[in-house]
Amino acid sequence: MKNLWIESDAEAMVAAYAAKGVDRDLALRVYTTRLLGGDPRLVLHGGGNTSVKLTATDLVGDTWDVLCVKGSGWDMAVIEPAGLPAVKLAPLLKARSLERLSDEDMVALQRANLIDPGSPNPSVETLLHAFLPHKFVDHTHSTAVLAIVDQGEDSEALIAKVFGPKMGYVPYIKPGFDLAKAAAEIYDRDPSVEGLILDKHGIFTFAETAKEAYGLMIHWVTVAEDYVTANRKPAAPRAPLPASLAEPAAIAPMLRGAVAARYPEGRIERMVSDFRTSPAILDFLARADLDRLAARGVSTPDLSIRIKTGPVVLPSPDAADLAGYRIAAGKAIADYVQDYERYFTENDARDDVRRTMLDPMPRLSLVPGLGMFGHGRTLKDARIASDVGEMWIEAVSGAEAIGDFRPLAKSDLFELEYWSLEQAKLAGNKPKPLTGQVALITGGAGAIGAATAKLFAANGAHVVVVDLDAAKAAETAKAAGNASIGVGGDVTSPDDVRAAFDQAVATYGGVDIVVSNAGAAWEGGIGEIDDALLRRSFELNFFAHQTVAQNAVRLFKEQKTGGTLLFNTSKQAVNPGPKFGAYGLPKAATLFLSRQYALEYGAIGVRSNAVNADRIRSGLLTDDMINSRSKARGLSEKDYMSGNLLGLEVTADHVAQAFLHHALAERTTGDVTTVDGGNIAAVLR
Repeated sequence: MKNLWIESDAEAMVAAYAAKGVDRDLALRVYTTRLLGGDPRLVLHGGGNTSVKLTATDLVGDTWDVLCVKGSGWDMAVIEPAGLPAVKLAPLLKARSLERLSDEDMVALQRANLIDPGSPNPSVETLLHAFLPHKFVDHTHSTAVLAIVDQGEDSEALIAKVFGPKMGYVPYIKPGFDLAKAAAEIYDRDPSVEGLILDKHGIFTFAETAKEAYGLMIHWVTVAEDYVTANRKPAAPRAPLPASLAEPAAIAPMLRGAVAARYPEGRIERMVSDFRTSPAILDFLARADLDRLAARGVSTPDLSIRIKTGPVVLPSPDAADLAGYRIAAGKAIADYVQDYERYFTENDARDDVRRTMLDPMPRLSLVPGLGMFGHGRTLKDARIASDVGEMWIEAVSGAEAIGDFRPLAKSDLFELEYWSLEQAKLAGNKPKPLTGQVALITGGAGAIGAATAKLFAANGAHVVVVDLDAAKAAETAKAAGNASIGVGGDVTSPDDVRAAFDQAVATYGGVDIVVSNAGAAWEGGIGEIDDALLRRSFELNFFAHQTVAQNAVRLFKEQKTGGTLLFNTSKQAVNPGPKFGAYGLPKAATLFLSRQYALEYGAIGVRSNAVNADRIRSGLLTDDMINSRSKARGLSEKDYMSGNLLGLEVTADHVAQAFLHHALAERTTGDVTTVDGGNIAAVLR
C-alpha cells in the first residue's frame, strides 16, 4: 500500500485551516483522516475512525484537554474539522476505573462532555482512543489485515507470525467500553507496541504525530498485503457456467421484485438495485465453494449494518430458461430469508431484551458469471452494499489464499446487528412515502413533468426524467435531486421508449410508477384539419401513452410487486373546446386507455389512474396559445386562466399533487381526478 503523505499538501491544508482559526494538529488530523478514508481497502462507509488529543475552549471560555474523535455520520474521505467533535478527556479517562458501563450510559457520558453540545455523537470507539496515551490514533478495517485475522482458532498464532512483537493482539470484543478497557490493558502490558491488531475486527496504530501514526498504518497494512501475496495457495476449483448467460438487465427486475419485503396487510417495501461487475468480482464468483464462503458471514462485524449476515448466492442465469431461473433464484432468496429468521429467533431467545426483527431480505446478491447486485431502500444504500461487496470479496479472497476464511460467528454478529445503539439510529431514519420506488416521467422537462419530478423525489422516489430534450431532462433531474437521472428520447419512437426503460433498469433495477405526461396540442377545425396533423397528434397523445404503458407493464410483470400507471389526459377528454379536436380526440382515447389498463392488470396489482388538468401554463399552453384560446372563448387572458368555479389559476404544482395523490392511493384504480379549479362542464358523470 502506497504512503500518500505529501508534505506540501499537508502544509497547504494547515495554512488553509489556520486562516479559519483551526489548530495545526487538528488540520493534520483532517489531512491524514482523508488519506485513510479515501482508500476503500482501509475505510468504507462509516468503518474506521481517527482521533487527536488537544486543548479546546468551551462556550463559556474555559479551556480543557480534549479528544477530537470522528463523529457519527461523517465520511472520513471528505471530513472537516467539525467532523471531529471535541470531548473533555478527563471524564473519559475517569470512566476506565468503572467495572461496567452500558452502551447507553457510554453515549450519554460522551455527549455530556462535548465541548460543543451541537456536535454529532462521537464514535462508539471514543473510549478506546481516549484510553490510549498517544496524541494521534488511527483505526481502519483493512481488507489485508482482515485476511489475517479472519482465520480459525489459530488466528492469534498467525497474527504473531505476520506482525511480530511490534503489534499487540486483542481478542474479539464488541466495540464499546469493554473493548476499550481490554485494549488499553494490553497496551499497558507492552507500551513498546506500535499498534493493536483486533481479532475479527481491524487494526489500530498510534504515535505522537499525524504523519507517523498514518505511516505506521500504511506500513503494517503493507506487511499484511505482502504476507498474503507471498503465501497464496493454488487457485480454488471453478464451477461450470451455462453455455449462454442472460444479460444483467434480463434478471434485474425479477431480482428486485424477489428482494422486496411483503407484509400481511399488503404493504410492500421495495428496494432499488445497483449492479456491479469486474474481472476480480467474476473471478471470485466463479469459485466452486462460493456458497460455503457466503454462508460464513461478513469479514468485519460492522458490515452487518450494510449487508446483514452476508450475501445470498444465486444461480447463474441461463438465457434459454429465464422462467426456470425465476424459480431457482426465488428459492435461493426464500432460503436466505428462512435462515435469517432462524438466526434472529435463536439469538433473540438468549436474553429478555425486546427486539423487532429487521426485514430479512438480502442486501447483496452474488450471481456467478455476471456480477453482483447491491440492494437498498435508496440508490445510495444499494451502492454502499455493492461497495461493501467488493471489499468483502477482497478480504475473503485474501483469507482463503492463506488459510480458511473464518470470520466472527453469527451469534456474536447478532449482538452488533441488533445493538441498541444501531437500533436507535434506524428508528430515527423514517422512510419517506415513496422511498424504494422508481418513477419514470415522460415530458419530464416540461412544467408539469418537472413539478412532478421534484415532488416525487421530495417524497423519496428516484425519478427517471424522460424528455425529447436530453439536456433539459438532465437539468430537471438534477434539480429534482435524490439521485434522479435524465434520459433523452422521443416517446413516439418505440425504440426510444424501450431505451428509457432500459436505462431505468440499468440504474435502479426497475420501475414502479410511470407518469405518462408527454403531449402537445394543435389547433384547427376538425372538419378542415390536415389528416397528417391529426395522425401526428394521435401518435403523440395516444399511441405514445400506449407504448409507455406497455413497457411499464412488461416490467411490472417481471417484478411482481404491482405498479402504478398515471396518465395526463386533460379536460379536453371530456369537455372538448372549439378548434381543439385534434388534441381532445386522442386524449379521450387515452382516458379510456387508462381504464382498460385498470381493468386488465388490476389482478397483478397494477393501478391505473388519470389526471384531467386544464389551463396550466406550460410548454403546451404557451403565452401565444393562451392568447388564442382566450380569444376563441371571448375572454381576457386573466379571466381565461382563472375561469373556473374557484376563480383561481391552476399551476403545474397542483397537477403534480394530484399525481402524487394517485401514487399513494393504494386502493384506488380506474379513477380520473380533475385539476381545473372547477369546470362544471368537465365534471365526470
